[in-house]
Amino acid sequence: MKPLVGVVCDRFFVGEHDLHSVKQSYVRALTSCAHVSPVLIPASRDLESVADYLDGVSGLLFPGGASNVESRLYGGAPDAAMLVDPDRDHVALELMRGAAARNMPFLGICRGFQEMNVAFGGTLHADIHASGHSEDHLEDLNEALLARYRYRHEIELVDNGALSVLADGAKRVRVNSLHRQGVATLAPRLAVEARAPDGLIEAIRLDGHAFALGVQWHPEAMVTSDALSRALFEAFGASCRRYAARDGV
Repeated sequence: MKPLVGVVCDRFFVGEHDLHSVKQSYVRALTSCAHVSPVLIPASRDLESVADYLDGVSGLLFPGGASNVESRLYGGAPDAAMLVDPDRDHVALELMRGAAARNMPFLGICRGFQEMNVAFGGTLHADIHASGHSEDHLEDLNEALLARYRYRHEIELVDNGALSVLADGAKRVRVNSLHRQGVATLAPRLAVEARAPDGLIEAIRLDGHAFALGVQWHPEAMVTSDALSRALFEAFGASCRRYAARDGV
């Protein structure tokens, strides 16, 4: 059997309907590249404990989302204009810390990357452009979907890092990075895997963990055309299978 991998949902309203959802692109990347079976985890503060989910899966994916991590969680100033999802914050941060304690593989993408920094004690820029970063990281909703997720800029990979290995030793790769928040202070337990040309951290790992990576870009959208995107999901799936074989999940 393929290992089960939990995918954290967003919570939002469509009309009067209160929904939990994950984009199909994440599901497709997990099934076609990671070769795992995704299980959606609702974003709800009604979940007092996430231990049952941790007992039932062999890995976790923290996907991107339209909302931002609430500033109060990292000591930032409140921003009434910021779209937030406190239900997702509640579930995601607990799951991530629980996965870290169990050495369970996890992958954070975009919002998930930012959650990773906050979960382990880091802080965020609420708006990277207002904080002086110059690279083009913003999504233009007027563009067609494929144009939106094109390559935006290069990143420089840390020598001998996990991503450098997956990229066959490449020093620089191009990525489709789309975000408004970004790492301000890196969490003590995290290490930098890559930076943008303007110095902004674009990838991180949890030190001493079997597989715990966060990337600021969107590999799920490019698994059919980008070698590093595909390699990242393949490596994540392989780590989940090793975890499942060890723990029998």
